Amino acid sequence: MATQTHFVLLLMVAVIASSVQVHGKLSPTYYSSTCPKALSIVQAGVEAAIKKEARMGASLLRLHFHDCFVNGCDGSILLDDNATFIGEKTAVPNNNSVRGFNVVDDIKAQLEKACPGVVSCADILAIAARDSVIILGGPFWKVRLGRRDSLTASRAAANTSIPAPTSNLSALISSFSAQGLSLKDLVALSGSHTIGLARCTVFRARIYNDSNIDASFAESLQKKCPKSGNDNVTEPLDFQTPTCFDKLYYDNLLKKKGLLHSDQELFNGTNTSAESLVKMYAQDASEFFKDFAKGMVKMGNIKPLTGTAGEIRINCRKAN
Repeated sequence: MATQTHFVLLLMVAVIASSVQVHGKLSPTYYSSTCPKALSIVQAGVEAAIKKEARMGASLLRLHFHDCFVNGCDGSILLDDNATFIGEKTAVPNNNSVRGFNVVDDIKAQLEKACPGVVSCADILAIAARDSVIILGGPFWKVRLGRRDSLTASRAAANTSIPAPTSNLSALISSFSAQGLSLKDLVALSGSHTIGLARCTVFRARIYNDSNIDASFAESLQKKCPKSGNDNVTEPLDFQTPTCFDKLYYDNLLKKKGLLHSDQELFNGTNTSAESLVKMYAQDASEFFKDFAKGMVKMGNIKPLTGTAGEIRINCRKAN
């Protein structure tokens, strides 16, 4: 009888394990036995990169976001063009603006030395995004791991799935909703613009055409970003503390000093729910941090490849 009971228990465990794999459940402890140093290796790589250039924290966070919004968190943004497809790096939202690929390459090389063929490029992006936020003063969250890497990329999908800096609020809501993310996730995750820079080409239309902008703020930016020329001049998304992850992004929105049109759309007099969230985060950094962390976990769980889908790339820039 005891043997039969033991067999039934083993069968139940097998069924549960199979179910977990089929449903693609990610876990914070995924590499605890197969690559126990994975998290510390990524952290060390991110710390070194940010020490060299503080802006890199925002760049690594953005890589994860732009990866997940295009057919899920599968490392597709890292793939170079090849004979069979044009990758996502030259899509409109990414061209001449996504960066940090060399940092990912360096981290991947270290991981391949420690545990060859184990840690996916998609998971590197997820961990690096979290570590970047922490290093710059933001909240901690447990990164769920176990994603696998895609074999292909889609510039067309990148062009349609990643919300543009010129988007209005309804377009932003639709874009996030398509990924299973709520209005609260949208407003909280937009707080990632408390760090990083944007090019003149991205905010030029706002500083010359928008009415929902502080006049002196617009005037100061116009001196650096003329109506033509200086396309690659950059300005901080949060002009006060561009390398500190804090709540000042929301303070700026209340003063009509959001750099991007899409930023200021969160506080533009058309959606009381969005505006209430902006006000709450401006008043309470702990609420912002809590909701940002929750939103990052949700975003990191967008259509991951698991089980036998995809692969673990040896080189993040190309399929094996």
